[in-house]
Amino acid sequence: MQINAPSIRKGMILEVDGNLWRVMKTQHVTPGKGVACMQVEMRNIETGNKTNKRFNSTERVEQVTLSQRNMQFLYEDTGKYHFMDQETYEQIEFDAAFLEDITPYLLPETEVIVEFHDVRALNVRLPQTVVLEVVECDATIKGQTATGSYKPGKLETGATIMVPPYLEAGTKIKVNTETGEYMERA
Repeated sequence: MQINAPSIRKGMILEVDGNLWRVMKTQHVTPGKGVACMQVEMRNIETGNKTNKRFNSTERVEQVTLSQRNMQFLYEDTGKYHFMDQETYEQIEFDAAFLEDITPYLLPETEVIVEFHDVRALNVRLPQTVVLEVVECDATIKGQTATGSYKPGKLETGATIMVPPYLEAGTKIKVNTETGEYMERA
C-alpha cells in the first residue's frame, strides 16, 4: 500500500529498495527554504542495520500490509520474550534486541498486537497507554509546584520516566507507550 511520506509513523514496516524496514523514529523537517521532508530512522528487519533516510514530503513509500493477531506477553527468560496467541495458544518468542523500544512498558499478561508478514512475525505493538507502578522516586520538596518541574521516577519494569513532583512511590500511573511520557494517575 502506497502512503505519503508525512504519514510515516514509528512502528510501521516499510519496503524500501526491496528490503523490509521497521520505522524507529520520525521527524518532520521544514527548512526555511526548500521542500519539507520526513527524516526517518529505520532498522532493516533481516540484518538489524540502522539507517537514516529523508523522504521528500511529496514522495510516496510502500507500507507493508501486515496481518494482526492478539497475543499476550507471558515472560522473559535470558533475553527471550515469550508471547502466546489468545485464540490458538500457540507461543512465539522474540529476542530482546527486536523489542528494544517496548520492553520498558512490558509486564507479564500485557495484551499486545503482533503483526505478521505471511507467517513471519515482524512487529509487536503495545496499547496506546499502559498502567505501571512507580516503585522509586525522590521525595516531594515542600513548596514545589507541579507546573514545569518534574522529577525522575523508576517504574516497576525498571524504566525511568519524568513524573510530577507530588507523586510518591507505590502510585500507579498511565504512561504513553509511544512517547514514554507520564499521562495521569491510574
